[in-house]
Amino acid sequence: MQRQRPLTQSERALPEREGRVDPANTVGGQAVLEGVMMRAPTAWSVAVRKPDGEIIARRDELTRLSERNRWAKVPFIRGIFVLVESLSLGFRALSWSAQKATDEEEEPLTGAQIGWTMTLAFVFFAGIFIILPALAAGAVSSESGIIFNVTEGLIRLVLFVGYVWAIGRSKEIARVFEYHGAEHMSIHAYEAGEPLSVESVARYRPEHPRCGTSFLLIVVLGSIVVFTFFGVPGIVFLVVSRLLGIPLIAGLAYELLRWSGTRPGGRFARILAAPGIWLQKLTTAVPDQSQIEVAISSLVVALDEERVEEVLHRGGVPDTAIQARRAVLGQEA
Repeated sequence: MQRQRPLTQSERALPEREGRVDPANTVGGQAVLEGVMMRAPTAWSVAVRKPDGEIIARRDELTRLSERNRWAKVPFIRGIFVLVESLSLGFRALSWSAQKATDEEEEPLTGAQIGWTMTLAFVFFAGIFIILPALAAGAVSSESGIIFNVTEGLIRLVLFVGYVWAIGRSKEIARVFEYHGAEHMSIHAYEAGEPLSVESVARYRPEHPRCGTSFLLIVVLGSIVVFTFFGVPGIVFLVVSRLLGIPLIAGLAYELLRWSGTRPGGRFARILAAPGIWLQKLTTAVPDQSQIEVAISSLVVALDEERVEEVLHRGGVPDTAIQARRAVLGQEA
């Protein structure tokens, strides 16, 4: 399949979304290798474009986390559960997309393999972005608690932004960032009640206020404020407070992001989302029309029957997206 040229800035109207978004109808997602994963209220899906140009998808039923775990209903704690589940689904989606995008048939990751992978990822994240900045700040700052914690936060921020910038230099990751933009643009159009046509989706911006990139940045900035009240702790308390404090800050960040994401037109929501939107200039890119088609397919596959009917009523849904959904439902039957 011939790859179409990217859409230009002048071809994209980039309309702003106003009003509120119903939390019960919100969807999320993640870019994968040559595709997009979408998480709808009752299921999650992955759509990938194979080397021969065909769009192939999978769909798995998944009830709301709050219906499966009572702790997932508790504000400031539910964000931690959502983060863990998102990581688990993300690893499964990446594993599946890697197989389909390269036409290599391998055994899917088992639950134990996903668990070990998540553990190693957490150890890497904790070591580089939590422990290292704290130790480095202790080596270069004075006895002032404010100076120490601001220095620690700035080091953490520089490491995080530098890491995102560095991986974006890879051609393969740059492609993933384009699919990241396609994911966001499809969600924008869906939640705004617009047709899920390639042309309609292409009018939206690739940044989204509920993006995980925004979430991580809020955690980093929030840690600067919260840990300032801890002064300059000893090494043991330093490590323990960061390992325990970061998840709690993540829970707060989730609540803020969830609230602002359903009120995209509000002033406070815009201010809160601004740093994350800026950072997404590094993690998203304008996709071409074939990539948008994949993102729409993933979204259509993930939605339940009622919402699919509503989306089809809007018009413009690509035939490839409809065919991908029919193929998946045929497999399920």
